Amino acid sequence: MKEIKSIGVFTSGGDAPGMNAAIRAVVRTAIYYDLRVFGVNRGYDGLVKGDIFEMEAKSVANIIQRGGTFLKTARSSEFMTEEGRAKAYQQIQHFGLDALVAIGGDGTFTGAKKLIDEHQVPVIGIPGTIDNDLQGTDFTIGYDTAINTVVDAVDKIRDTAESHDRVFIVEVMGRDSGLIALRSGIGIGAEAILIPEAKMDFSAMLNRLDKTRKNKSSRIIIVAEGDEGGGAFEVADRVKNRFPHYDVRISVLGHIQRGGRPSCMDRVLASRLGVASVEALLAGKSGEMAGLLGNEICFTPFDRAIKHIRTVNPHLLKIVDILSM
Repeated sequence: MKEIKSIGVFTSGGDAPGMNAAIRAVVRTAIYYDLRVFGVNRGYDGLVKGDIFEMEAKSVANIIQRGGTFLKTARSSEFMTEEGRAKAYQQIQHFGLDALVAIGGDGTFTGAKKLIDEHQVPVIGIPGTIDNDLQGTDFTIGYDTAINTVVDAVDKIRDTAESHDRVFIVEVMGRDSGLIALRSGIGIGAEAILIPEAKMDFSAMLNRLDKTRKNKSSRIIIVAEGDEGGGAFEVADRVKNRFPHYDVRISVLGHIQRGGRPSCMDRVLASRLGVASVEALLAGKSGEMAGLLGNEICFTPFDRAIKHIRTVNPHLLKIVDILSM
């Protein structure tokens, strides 16, 4: 394998709090090991277009606390073609990059795998996605911040729900994964949590809502946007049809979940994985995602990491039933 003297780092796909902390860790670790390091603006789009610049330690000063990604992120239809990936490889050669660190989710790693297969470019991935739906790591960068954002928002919603004796249907992100909904729902004491991974007995849920009506001045239902129930608006319609006397309101949190200062947990996770990714490249690894399992750094091949988690911890689902009384 070619000796690595220069690496590039980029973020791709949806932004996630903590990505900047990961970039910072990659840049400073590379410099620590006497490597040249380059930033790629706007992910694969920047790689194709050669929007690449050399970085130094001060390039990443004062960014660890910032949300989003200062390298920007963008979709690239051109990179999805063989011709586009060939252009990206030409830019990699032009800038003298020996390896890449890709920060993102399943789409990012799918693209990286194709670049490896077609042009033998060493790539290590760092999981940056609020959905926490990648195999090979207990938590992805951005997940902890996202669920805390949801908890903070729903705590405020409950204040007004209690003041008016309302039922609130709160929709959170999670088109393919309900892990944000599940963990944040437990954290705010939701009466029901609807997620794609678990089929909900809607009739039983409505019966439970009615049964607990006299004991509670507010009721919160958390819905993942990808749930088979159809999202917050369809769920609200079904609740209103069964209980027309309920004062039902809807709140879609949307992209607020992606923003904000990363939590300490996300900053530390990003820093650990950033350091590990550079050291992995120097050790000859490629085509793998750095992750954290049981508080230990581990590496998972891209083709396994990008397989979405299709099941959730049944104990967490039981907790929802027990505590929603």
